[in-house]
Amino acid sequence: MEQRALGRTGRQVGVVGLGAWQLGADWGEVSEDEALATLHAAVDAGVTFVDTADVYGDGRSEQLVGRLLKERPGLTVATKMGRRVPQEPAAYNRDNFRAWNDRSRRNLGVDTVDLVQLHCPPTPVFEDEAVYDALDEMVGEGRIAAYGVSVETCEQALTAIARPNVATVQIIVNALRLKPLERVLPAAAGAGVGIIARVPLASGLLSGRYDRATRFGADDHRNYNRDGAAFDVGETFSGVDYDTGLAAVERLRPLVPEGMTPAQFALRWVVDQPGVSVVIPGARNRRQAEANAAVAGLPALSEPVRAAVAGVYDELIRPLVHDRW
Repeated sequence: MEQRALGRTGRQVGVVGLGAWQLGADWGEVSEDEALATLHAAVDAGVTFVDTADVYGDGRSEQLVGRLLKERPGLTVATKMGRRVPQEPAAYNRDNFRAWNDRSRRNLGVDTVDLVQLHCPPTPVFEDEAVYDALDEMVGEGRIAAYGVSVETCEQALTAIARPNVATVQIIVNALRLKPLERVLPAAAGAGVGIIARVPLASGLLSGRYDRATRFGADDHRNYNRDGAAFDVGETFSGVDYDTGLAAVERLRPLVPEGMTPAQFALRWVVDQPGVSVVIPGARNRRQAEANAAVAGLPALSEPVRAAVAGVYDELIRPLVHDRW
């Protein structure tokens, strides 16, 4: 698999990683055996980067990834912290960071976490000097090897990129979320900051498997968070209303080259964006993990195809989401 620099971490990672949110919670039930099988299948297929968070299943995802690490050393694992408490800027402080980090290290079974990311904190956190001082201290102590941020908005990303020791920025990038291509990806590339592209399939919309008759379970955020009732609505279908998203997918479907699935097409589109270090699709089973990893070996999309994707975005999606994030 193609390897790319992961920003200021000093590490190289496979361009297609694995997002482990699905293995914790909020996407319907995934058994422990199936979760572990999915993790191993991803690594077997060339994945070297796994992204998790302390809030996914209240530690379940981290624990499963920790079990993987015992059997498959040498991976780069990123976790996130901060979403297990009320989202108030004051909660993002030195004492909490250390307590959260202690819990993540126990869950993962490591002394040093490769990469810790603040998990979409309130905007004032990105401008707080004490936050970065506390994170720098944790690097100095060997608790974490590097730190980054996960963001909701492009402005948050740009604020973080300007900080000297932020290694990575995790942000939503997909064919229904093009705004980061304008300023964030170029700024990150110029600063040497890695871009971790999340929600690359727009919560599965871009897989082409859903229609108006699809029903999601009560424990699936694609059911209960469509209006942002639980967390930022931009995390669910990229903030695009479901019917409009389906219409966009039908417009994109004829662009998919022979030999690619719609999901692989959507992932390849992300991989082709200059400045992206790694894309982190989720997977709920071996087949999905293998198909996602295979994207790294597929040919880049042509310029006319990329232009057509932008045209669909401009016509259907831009008026709804571009100014929001």
